[in-house]
Amino acid sequence: MADTFEYKVRDRAGTVTTGSLIADSEALVLARLREQGLTPLDVKRKKKSIGQIEFGGKKVKLKEVAIFSRQFATMVNSGLPILRAIAILAEQSSNKELARVLNEARLDVEQGSSLSGALAKHDHVFNNLYISMVRSGETGGSLDTTLIALADMIEREVRLRGKIKSAMTYPVAIVALVILIMSAMLLFVVPQFESIFSQLGGTLPLPTRGLMFMSDAFKSYWYVVVGGAVGARFLFRRYKRTERGREVVDSIKLRAPVFGTLFHKTALSRFSSTLAMLMKAGVPILQALEIVSDTVNNKVIGKAITEVQLSVRDGESIAKPLTKYPVFPPMVVQMISVGEETGQVDQMLEKIAQFYDQEVEAAVDALTSLIEPILIAVIGACVGGAVVALYLPMFNIIKLIQ
Repeated sequence: MADTFEYKVRDRAGTVTTGSLIADSEALVLARLREQGLTPLDVKRKKKSIGQIEFGGKKVKLKEVAIFSRQFATMVNSGLPILRAIAILAEQSSNKELARVLNEARLDVEQGSSLSGALAKHDHVFNNLYISMVRSGETGGSLDTTLIALADMIEREVRLRGKIKSAMTYPVAIVALVILIMSAMLLFVVPQFESIFSQLGGTLPLPTRGLMFMSDAFKSYWYVVVGGAVGARFLFRRYKRTERGREVVDSIKLRAPVFGTLFHKTALSRFSSTLAMLMKAGVPILQALEIVSDTVNNKVIGKAITEVQLSVRDGESIAKPLTKYPVFPPMVVQMISVGEETGQVDQMLEKIAQFYDQEVEAAVDALTSLIEPILIAVIGACVGGAVVALYLPMFNIIKLIQ
């Protein structure tokens, strides 16, 4: 693993300067300094302070990968050597994990590895799609153009995720608020009424008795409720990581009321834009379909693409096997079919992606306006139902007095 080395050198003019380099060993640092015509006076490994030691590592966000790709493309297009470009980007990166990955990739390239091969060792940052595109750019001599296309694609993905998050944030916040309000009522408010009702005697209405039972159960076994919720979340996430679990969850997402349409359109946009970019970059169709099935982020659609890949391998067109799967609307199938007939599949796929990007924007706007009244009704039903259940005995007392 690469470390930071501090050095003191004398240049040809006799001036003594200091600096730092990232390398695998002290010998490599000495060799690089001598290559630059410098005389090393002192080289030592830089000690890490407690604040610099990272536990568990830091994730690299998609947006950071997009920025790196665009800057890298600009430097390559300007004629800057790849090694120097990577070193500059690693030095200026604010994400320590990305800087570490870039430094290790630079060392691999220095030792004779291709750029795609060096990046492939860090699959937690660069996925199969990214590696295949870079490999295609290296082979065709269009690395800068490929990197710009990757940056555009990743930025589009970030925007899509942002739109979905914006649609999901409000309902999640409201549900959390309802849970907090109901928990506070069951723990603090309902017990106060329970002491009053016990003094009145008589039989309480069914809704009130139900609310009292919930309050007693939650007050006595709140740790079971909290532990059950945490355990259920853990088991769900574990199940979701399995092949079968991922397929079931993704299938439910596509059929979910209100949000299912949004998830479906997002997946179709991702499928179309990714396949279009791979085909335009010259990636073989079978390899492109394999990459898309892994990166479409929906197991149901990914499984259908895998079946299409097998059919294409047997000599069929892309459009024909797509008709067997309801997840691909007729419009998508027909446009791909026309693209195959005219030899412009990548252009048709780009038009499909643009269409579904607009559809996602419209769906998010519609959901935002639709969800608000629905959630207000849910809050009213939960809190209002609890309040009515508490005051029903009071209404009965008033009737008896009259």
